[in-house]
Amino acid sequence: MSSSIVFIVYVNDAPEAARFYADLLEIKPGFQTPGYIAFDLGEGVDLALWSGQLDGLTPAVPRTSEVCLALSGGPEAIDRQFARWVGKGVRVVSEPRDEVFGRTFVVADPDGNLIRVAPVD
Repeated sequence: MSSSIVFIVYVNDAPEAARFYADLLEIKPGFQTPGYIAFDLGEGVDLALWSGQLDGLTPAVPRTSEVCLALSGGPEAIDRQFARWVGKGVRVVSEPRDEVFGRTFVVADPDGNLIRVAPVD
C-alpha cells in the first residue's frame, strides 16, 4: 500500500484560490471539484484548497499555520522568488530576512493563509 500526504488550505472560494496558487507556483491543478482543488506537488504529496463548511473564516481571521516552499540556490534564489511574487501583486507579510535556518520571507494568499519561502534544509 502506498501512502500520501495532503496539506489542506481552507479558502472561501476554491476556484479563485486555485487561480492564485496556479499562478504563484506555476503549476496546474491535478484534481478539481467546485469546492476542492488539489495540486500534485510530487510523489505522494498534494496541496489541496478546500472551501468546506467553515463558519466565520475570513481573510481577517489570523492563521496559525504556514505552507512552506523550500528553495535551493541560497539567499539569492529566495530574493529572486520574492521579487517575482511581489511582481505578481502578492500581499507581503514579512520581507526577506535572515533567520537561523537561512533567508526567508512570508506572503499571504487572498484568504490570509500564510506561505513561507525558505531554503532547502
